[in-house]
Amino acid sequence: MSHETAGTAGVSHTRTVVWGAGLVAAVTVSAVLTSWFIGAAVSAIVGDRMAPWILGRAAGLTSYLLLVALVFLGLLLSHPRRARWRRPSSATRIRVHVTLSVFTFVFVALHIFVLATDKYANVGWWGSFVPMGAGYRPLAVTLGVIGLYAGLAAGLTAALAGRIAQRVWWPIHKVAIVSLILVWLHGVLAGADTAVLLGVYVVTGIAVAALAISRYTARTTQDAVAELAADRASEHPVHGAPARDLTIGRSGRGSNRKQRR
Repeated sequence: MSHETAGTAGVSHTRTVVWGAGLVAAVTVSAVLTSWFIGAAVSAIVGDRMAPWILGRAAGLTSYLLLVALVFLGLLLSHPRRARWRRPSSATRIRVHVTLSVFTFVFVALHIFVLATDKYANVGWWGSFVPMGAGYRPLAVTLGVIGLYAGLAAGLTAALAGRIAQRVWWPIHKVAIVSLILVWLHGVLAGADTAVLLGVYVVTGIAVAALAISRYTARTTQDAVAELAADRASEHPVHGAPARDLTIGRSGRGSNRKQRR
């Protein structure tokens, strides 16, 4: 019976994974096709050759804000004080975290597709995935490319959670904050409208930095236990050494007495 239950659970888990992957793929294809049709329609109707670039820039900004929310929630999920926050529940937070990751991926794919196919952007497919391969501000675009790979690494390790040891996937998953830093620099340096959006970058950057400092400087339960053990050890030094010394001293005096006798 236990083998049948395990087999049923395995099949159900596989179906869930396949369904989720299919959903992500469908949403991604839909977003890419929709962006292409919208870009083509805007260019044909308005006659503005910058319409695809504007759409790609809008998708990039949207993906940045989603990534900020994703990292922000991830910091909350791993915060030492998370047990004090009863609402929303941990399960709800994790579901929202996963949902944000999916939407972030979709808008990043939209951002890359539009700019890679737009000749005016001068990025191309090569520049979209290869560092220093873009003709437009290669350093700024490269920061985005590396941030993309860091984000993919964080997402893949999160998908493998529970299948591999936590000591393996958890340190790699932490590169999500590195991905956000690189994407922040990418947005500031690559955007021609940075002056207009500078306030957005500053506010979001400060908010995430403040939460990250709070998360990594907060005392955990393990820290409190370790400090308590250290305090007790300092207040009550090892009693064995003095006791042994005292015993040795007494036994030494006893042996001396015996020798004198």
